[in-house]
Amino acid sequence: MSFLDYLKDKRYFFCFYLLIMAFVTLMMYLSQQKGEWTNIIYTNVSCLLFLVLYIVIGYFYRRKFYTGMKQNYETDQMELLLIPDPQNNTQKMFLDLLDQLHKDYYRQLQGLYDEKRDQQEFILSWIHEIKLPIAASRLLIENSDDMAKYALVDRFEDELDKIDDDVEQALYYSRIDSFSKDYFITEIEVNSVVKNSIKKYAKPFINKNIEFQMDEQPLCVHSDSKWLGFVIDQIIVNALKYTEEGGMISVSFEEDQQEKRLSIEDNGMGIKTEDLHRVFEKGFTGTTGRDHTKSTGMGLYLAEQLAKKLGHSLSIDSEEGQFTKLIIHFPKIRNYYHFP
Repeated sequence: MSFLDYLKDKRYFFCFYLLIMAFVTLMMYLSQQKGEWTNIIYTNVSCLLFLVLYIVIGYFYRRKFYTGMKQNYETDQMELLLIPDPQNNTQKMFLDLLDQLHKDYYRQLQGLYDEKRDQQEFILSWIHEIKLPIAASRLLIENSDDMAKYALVDRFEDELDKIDDDVEQALYYSRIDSFSKDYFITEIEVNSVVKNSIKKYAKPFINKNIEFQMDEQPLCVHSDSKWLGFVIDQIIVNALKYTEEGGMISVSFEEDQQEKRLSIEDNGMGIKTEDLHRVFEKGFTGTTGRDHTKSTGMGLYLAEQLAKKLGHSLSIDSEEGQFTKLIIHFPKIRNYYHFP
C-alpha cells in the first residue's frame, strides 16, 4: 500500500480531526481576550504536528501487514500463502475468514482430485473389463471353422451381453452427478421392473440352471422405473455371479407402517462376515470377488448410490456358504420433489 492510499483510507479520520479542531478553535476564540491569537495558533500548529507524526508512524506500522498481504495476492501459488500477523481485531477477523475460505478451497480441490482419481481408476478398470469380451470374440473368430454356426452365434451373443453390461455400467456411473436432471418419479409396479430384469438375464439363468421364484402379490412404490431397474439389474447380476449351477434366486415383497421392502435372495456362496460391511464401497471386491469370480466392485456401489438418490436405501444380510439377501427399502413418508 502506498502512502497516498493510506491517506485516502484515513479520510474520515481527517474529517473528524478538522471538525474537532474547528470546535476547539471556536471555543478558544470566544473565550480569549481581544487581540490574543498566539494560543490559538500554537494549539493548531501543535495538534497538526501530532497528527502528521501519528499518520507517519501509523503508516510504517501498518506497512508490514499490507506488504505481506500484497505478496500473497500477487503470487499464483495458493499453497504458499504466508499470512502476516494481525495488528488489530478487525484484521484478525478478516484473516480468520480468509483462512477458513482457504481451507474450504483446498477441501473442495481435494474432493475434485479424489473424484478425478476415482474416475481414472474406473476407466482403467472398465477398459480392462471390456477388453476381455473383445479378446474372446477375436478368439471365436479365429476358431470359427471348428464351431457350428448356432454355437458361434450363441458365444458371440454372450460376449456382446458382457460388453453391453460394461457400457451400461459406465454410462450410469458417468450420470450419477447429473441425476437431478434425469429422473421422473411415478408410482410403478416393482413386479414388472423385476420381470424385465429377469428377462434381460434369462440366458445366464438357463445356462446355470438357476431356479427363480417371485411373490405374485403386487408391490407399488414411488420411484423412477429406469434408475430402479438399473439398481435391480446390478443386484440380479451379482446374485447370478455368485450362485452355483442348480441354485436358486428368489424375490419377495414385504410391507409395514414405515416402509415397503423388496428382497432378492440367493443360495450362493455368501459373503464373509468381515467383508459384509464393505460390500457397498467403491471398488471393493472382497475375498469372494477375488477368489471365485472376476469382479470390479462397482455394481453394488452404483446400486447403493442410485438408491440413495431415489430416496431408497439398501441393506444386506449374508452367511458364508449359505445365502445372500439384498433388500431395497422404500420409505412411505418421503418428499420426492427434493433429492440430493
